[in-house]
Amino acid sequence: MSSTHRSHIAELRESEKRAETVKRRALVLGAAAAVVALAAGVGIGYGVHGDGGSSAAPTSAAAGAPLVIPAHSTGSNGTVVVYGRADAPTTVQVFEDMRCPYCGLFEKNLGKSLTTMADSGKVKIEYHLAAFLDKRLGGSGSMTSLAALGAALNEGGAAKFKAYHDVLYAAQPKEETDDPFASTATLLDLADKVPGLRSPSFNKAVKEVTYLPWAKKVADAFYNTTDVSGTPTLKINGKKVDVLTASGDTVSEQQFTKNVEAAIAAR
Repeated sequence: MSSTHRSHIAELRESEKRAETVKRRALVLGAAAAVVALAAGVGIGYGVHGDGGSSAAPTSAAAGAPLVIPAHSTGSNGTVVVYGRADAPTTVQVFEDMRCPYCGLFEKNLGKSLTTMADSGKVKIEYHLAAFLDKRLGGSGSMTSLAALGAALNEGGAAKFKAYHDVLYAAQPKEETDDPFASTATLLDLADKVPGLRSPSFNKAVKEVTYLPWAKKVADAFYNTTDVSGTPTLKINGKKVDVLTASGDTVSEQQFTKNVEAAIAAR
């Protein structure tokens, strides 16, 4: 994976528009996406991580299944998750894909700083999650993990969602072409790291991908209602906050704090 690669979705939006008028050309569009990705230095893979016999949950299960919106969600169809005190004076919008390696880098290096700001009441975090890497790389880890996050949100509110979200990013594979989050068994194993999350209702919802139709709504909202062209993206008062350097690394914690404070002051 190139150190300068970021996960862009602009070309995917264009592909979706073409697909509306040019039916049954999935193979052609897939090949075109592969060429674009390879030109950007991205490895393309379609394998699914094994999990000792458990199969990956197909995202097609969302079609025709009932929409179950998790408790504690907000926005149209519950597509937004808010972490932090409701009376926090500033909202930080965070745009991520659970398979995005640079989102993982951001969460590992700067996520604690942002969480501290939220826990202190300085800001609240508004999560907008995508699943475009499933389309780019093949597999279903973005969608399946998003559905599992919906189960965590329903089970224990934003606190459990946030804890599970952080656990998943900490367990993100080194190669973005690996897709362990496609396995519900793997997702349940990782949920053991969040105290009190593994209730019978949570287990059932993850195994049966109860929140997969909701996950599709969340991903569609990211895709259709935002102008975000890459992840991770952070916005305060509608303006982007720099979190990555030109070389693809994260900014320092000190610089990140300065960037957030400057964005808050610029309202």
